Amino acid sequence: MHIHILGICGTFMGSLAVLAKALGHRVSGSDANVYPPMSTQLEAQGIELQQGYDPAHLQPGPDLVVIGNALSRGNPAVEYVLNQGLPYVSGPQWLADHVLQGRWVLAVAGTHGKTSSSSMLAWVLEHAGMSPGFLIGGVPRNFGISARLGDTPFFVVEADEYDSAFFDKRSKFVHYRPRTAILNNLEFDHADIFPDLAAIERQFHHLVRTIPGEGLVIHPVDEPALARVIGMGCWTPVQTTGPGGQWQAKLLSADGSRFEVSYDGKLEGVVEWGLSGRHNVANALAVLAAARHVGVAPGLGIEALGRFVNAKRRMEKVAEVNGVTVYDDFAHHPTAIATTLDGLRQRVGSAQVIAVIEPRSNSMKLGAHREGLAASAEQADAVFWYAPPNLGWDLAASLAGAKTQTHVCDSLESIIDGVRALASPGTQVVIMSNGGFGGLHGRLAEALA
Repeated sequence: MHIHILGICGTFMGSLAVLAKALGHRVSGSDANVYPPMSTQLEAQGIELQQGYDPAHLQPGPDLVVIGNALSRGNPAVEYVLNQGLPYVSGPQWLADHVLQGRWVLAVAGTHGKTSSSSMLAWVLEHAGMSPGFLIGGVPRNFGISARLGDTPFFVVEADEYDSAFFDKRSKFVHYRPRTAILNNLEFDHADIFPDLAAIERQFHHLVRTIPGEGLVIHPVDEPALARVIGMGCWTPVQTTGPGGQWQAKLLSADGSRFEVSYDGKLEGVVEWGLSGRHNVANALAVLAAARHVGVAPGLGIEALGRFVNAKRRMEKVAEVNGVTVYDDFAHHPTAIATTLDGLRQRVGSAQVIAVIEPRSNSMKLGAHREGLAASAEQADAVFWYAPPNLGWDLAASLAGAKTQTHVCDSLESIIDGVRALASPGTQVVIMSNGGFGGLHGRLAEALA
């Protein structure tokens, strides 16, 4: 079968293409922007890529068109598909029908930590010899690829609450029908499609409604939004994590790089790993609970976590120049910014921390999180915020009360000059964006050299 994917260079759709190719299909795709790293991964898999959305890409007509949620009515390729009556489907629906059917699906949902936790869970199962399939919205460095079919019934999926397609406004995760579900946390996000937190809670409840009675739901005990979701109705056993929960962690180092794990009051072991931050400790507890549900003893899971390397772009060290360390991080929500910086601060103590932040997500562009931005970066010694001319709201005004040394810049050059002026041996620079940030990481490293 010839499958053509519209929007193929997104992390989800690109991963879908890898799975379709592994199933033996001829796979092609097009996107507005075809660029690395996803284009490189796809070309290495023998997948044909085309730039733009020219209807000619769909001639002769493929057997099926998979349409990404970034495309909507008015797009020339979408209009051609509809006018020609070509068969089409959303990415999540295709995944459910052709990959997940009949498998034990372990889904990781939540506002933050989905990529890290699903990478972690896939690795724990791999370490236990369970050879899982997976689809992750990033590249787990223990595997070097964002998706694979796997050789066993187990499949780990990053379960996103974003909508499925222009013709299916349900959250992606409603299609997945997991047997094991991690609900990491829940805050307001995706302001471009959800009017308020209650609307997202309703989608999470729809997910809970699909989990079988012999399955398992895992969530932190202290998340009020998730408590409301469970309160709408839950027909599945629940395990809780965090203080007061069934799964608990006791920090042995302030940065979270060593901690004890206990389950129902019994000490299961000590995790010693390369990650930092309380958020990653919380992720680990949920992962150990999910792995235990499919038969992985906690001790074996703890051993696996000691060998886990986080996904690319999750506090990934990308350069060390003249004693200055530069990290790339995906954080694009005030809570994620705050927890990431807190983890780094606990690890490096009084060393200078400089944060460089691009408010690039759809919610950020709409100004949905503007009130929490200044406080989110207080663990840094200095913060450079990128405010391009087309941002659409006054970032500087929102940061007026910041307690931290704050710079609002309208160009990458001014950010580079500012960081270079402040940095000295021992400085830790964290660049935070959910996009490529104009290649700032490499340009800054060159400037520091």
